[in-house]
Amino acid sequence: MAGSKATIPEDEVKRRLAAELPKWRIEEGWIRRTYKTQSWKSTLMVINTIGHLAEAAWHHPDITASYAWVEVRLMSHDAKGITERDFELAKKIESVVQWKPSEDDALEGTPQGDQRFAYVKYD
Repeated sequence: MAGSKATIPEDEVKRRLAAELPKWRIEEGWIRRTYKTQSWKSTLMVINTIGHLAEAAWHHPDITASYAWVEVRLMSHDAKGITERDFELAKKIESVVQWKPSEDDALEGTPQGDQRFAYVKYD
């Protein structure tokens, strides 16, 4: 079903979001997610991450941002609705933006408790 432009009915979108992307919602014909960040620096890092993933996928979301949050909105303009492409990119964005090392990982992760290093507010 790669590259499918078939739209997904809203009731199916809602069901799939609840099962596959519970932090995402459908509103005004878009699937949306707001990521909370700690500062403008981390907001820009999230925007750039989403931008890289979108460009690599050749599927471009709308993004709105402020000092401590980023909202990403996905809808397939050419299909005039939500398609499988939107779900696939949303899953990739979610997995990358919410990724952090586990306690068993050799990677340490962003230092906690020091505002100089504050980053994404993980869910």
